[in-house]
Amino acid sequence: MRKLLVAGLGLFLAAAATAAPFVWPNGAEAAVHLGYDDGLDSQLDHVIPQLNKRGLRASFYVPINSPTLPGRQNEWKAAAAAGHELGNHTLFHSCSSKGPGREWVQPHRDLDKQMAAQVQEQVIAANTWLQALDGKTRRTFTPPCLDMQAGGQDFVAALKPHFVAFRAAGPGLVTDTAALDPYAMPVYFVEGMSGEQLIALVEKAASQHALIGLLFHGVGAEHLSVTREAHDQLLDHLARHKARFWTDSMVNIMENARKQAGK
Repeated sequence: MRKLLVAGLGLFLAAAATAAPFVWPNGAEAAVHLGYDDGLDSQLDHVIPQLNKRGLRASFYVPINSPTLPGRQNEWKAAAAAGHELGNHTLFHSCSSKGPGREWVQPHRDLDKQMAAQVQEQVIAANTWLQALDGKTRRTFTPPCLDMQAGGQDFVAALKPHFVAFRAAGPGLVTDTAALDPYAMPVYFVEGMSGEQLIALVEKAASQHALIGLLFHGVGAEHLSVTREAHDQLLDHLARHKARFWTDSMVNIMENARKQAGK
């Protein structure tokens, strides 16, 4: 029993030794990643101009079948040139049809009816398409609906070499280097939140010198939306307190965090 206790203590001390708080650029208190999914018109019409106006950078996860491509591809190119990340959100935004609220999933886009290898090929093809838009070879990935199985098999693990990180877990903060898993990064779903609620989340991250990700869809329009007022209230707060909040693309934040964690 004593040997087991000593061994357990040793493991605990080793883990504690590897944990270290993040040190964000220019002494910022938190790293804030704003991510916008599905390549929506409201993101081009409102979000990107508002981010640019305040000198903030974000990530946009654009499925290649988005109705804004190819019709508005020059605007996506301009967003990338302004410093925003065009993240991978697959070719066709396939999701599992299982569970409540998934009635919208079309049979030919049902992950449960696809092979893992098939989906992997589509994700890699989406990278090539995005590279043609922005010239970048390093980016991050968000599986649509955060579904990570196709035909009952994991399809994301084999994709790790192609990405800096995945947004692939439910809400939470990453507070130290030992807790960092680049391929299971948590995000807060912010549908319907007020500006005060959004600000409270980033302030919580600042209190712990943490990394936080907020996942948006429509802004003032479309699906899973927040109001423009709530969204812009958050942007105003981040812009007023740039010394406290490092607001940048997911790829830039994760490259910094991975370097600190040695991962």
